[in-house]
Amino acid sequence: ACAASAAAGQASPVGKAIQLLSDLQAKVVREGEEAQKVYASFAEWCEDNSKQLSYELKTGKAEVADLQAVIAQESSTVQSLQARLEQLAADLATDEADLKAAQHIRTTEAANFAASEKELVE
Repeated sequence: ACAASAAAGQASPVGKAIQLLSDLQAKVVREGEEAQKVYASFAEWCEDNSKQLSYELKTGKAEVADLQAVIAQESSTVQSLQARLEQLAADLATDEADLKAAQHIRTTEAANFAASEKELVE
């Protein structure tokens, strides 16, 4: 009789409602555990990504500082080379003027020598 009443209790609407609630509770717990796993995975990805971006940002800032130092150094080199180029251009102009003057002197001396030699030959 007791087994029959237990079987009847399970088939009763209250028993069915309790069974549905138990099944629903199990389903909600299972979905919650799955959601927790997804959340944990996403949180880990976010943390890893955050660390990576932080590292890249730090590295990028250091690289910017290094490149700014290189730019400053190369700018200084450019300025010194421009000054050297201007000096060489001035030296070249002076040398060309000296060459022109020397050629003029040489031409004059050659003409004088030729005239003197002509007089001596005659």
